[in-house]
Amino acid sequence: MANENNPAGASAAQSEAPDDPGSQSTGKSGGESLDKVRDILFGSQAREYEKRFARLEDRLLKEAADLREDLKRRFDTLEVYIKKEIEALTASLKVEQDERTESAKELSAGLNETARAFEKKTGQLGEHLTTSERELRQQLLEQSKNLSDEIRQKHESITSVVERATSELRDEKTDRAALAALFMEVAMRLNNEFKIPSAEDLE
Repeated sequence: MANENNPAGASAAQSEAPDDPGSQSTGKSGGESLDKVRDILFGSQAREYEKRFARLEDRLLKEAADLREDLKRRFDTLEVYIKKEIEALTASLKVEQDERTESAKELSAGLNETARAFEKKTGQLGEHLTTSERELRQQLLEQSKNLSDEIRQKHESITSVVERATSELRDEKTDRAALAALFMEVAMRLNNEFKIPSAEDLE
């Protein structure tokens, strides 16, 4: 028992008699006894620690796996969300581009239609102005001709009257009353009030 409780003494005995088989057997028994004592004193506590460490390791591994799974799920959800947002934005941009293209086409068509209508109106106005100018020139020509004819007729009439009066004066056969009537006739001819008597009036 003294050797089992005193490892130092056992070591000294072994060093003093190293060639003794009985001493080696006693040393082994002492080491095993020491392990038993250590196991009795600290074995349960060590096993408890080992269990705790094992449970902690399992929990850490499980939490790490759960964290990886949660991160993977969140990344997948984020990826799906980003893809949907990109698709929605792309669709919205395409719709807006199509609407703007359609609006540009409608505006271009409206401008072309307005240009054609303006060109048509301009052509019609030009034709109307040309026609009006031609008609106005024709009217002016006719009025000028009529006025020339009227002036010529009056000139011829007055000339005839003056020549007749001159002839009568030369013949000294006209009295004052006849001369006054003659000038009255000239004045009436100038005012278009003189009416030449017809054959029926002379009869």
